[in-house]
Amino acid sequence: MSTVMGMDERYNPFTGKRIEQGLENPVPTAAALGLEPPRYCEHCGRRMIVQVHPEGWWAKCSRHGVIDSAGLELR
Repeated sequence: MSTVMGMDERYNPFTGKRIEQGLENPVPTAAALGLEPPRYCEHCGRRMIVQVHPEGWWAKCSRHGVIDSAGLELR
């Protein structure tokens, strides 16, 4: 994970834009309702490979690996 001025750099998983303190970070309505999987990596902002299936979805970043909707439900 990269840092900017000593802080961890994060990206919006639905828009790919860098999250900045004090600025609005909109989340699309479908994503807020849990109907849309993330399309961008939270750690680097790269576009991910996404596969949607009847039981959920998985998304893969070339640098940070795979996240799965089943794993997120346990949190």
